[in-house]
Amino acid sequence: MSTLYYIGVLFGTFFVMEGITWLTHRYVMHGFLWYLHRDHHQKEPGFFEKNDWFFVIFAVPSMFLIGFGTYSNVWWMQAIGFGIMMYGAAYFLVHDVIIHQRFKWFSRSKSTYIRAIRWAHKMHHKHLDKYDGESFGMLLVHKKYWQKVRRERELMAAKKVGYAPE
Repeated sequence: MSTLYYIGVLFGTFFVMEGITWLTHRYVMHGFLWYLHRDHHQKEPGFFEKNDWFFVIFAVPSMFLIGFGTYSNVWWMQAIGFGIMMYGAAYFLVHDVIIHQRFKWFSRSKSTYIRAIRWAHKMHHKHLDKYDGESFGMLLVHKKYWQKVRRERELMAAKKVGYAPE
């Protein structure tokens, strides 16, 4: 087994997970498992949410693939498991830390990307029920959110250059 194949499967899995996450969010979380996801849209008291169970739901196949791939020496299963785990870590960092600020680590970013994903997620959360949602992905952001953030940045820059009232 070549290290390049392993790395390719690992990163390929990571990127495929964005599509799987979009589909799961759209059709499972906003579908038959809405009762687990509802408290994420309709905030309830407490630090933990029923929605946090999705972490476990995604972690189980990852752990299975890593364990089985390691002990049975099936490198591609291990690589897929680690790719899912890597996406889970990125999801946690982006969703729970950067977007929802459940941990106050990156609260004042001026990054266009971070502002775009925050805006896209805000538009997702404007819908309090499971219907009429938008922006179900996490790491890939629709062009309209990038454009909005860039427009805001240009307007703010124009105000700083500004004019002096008479």
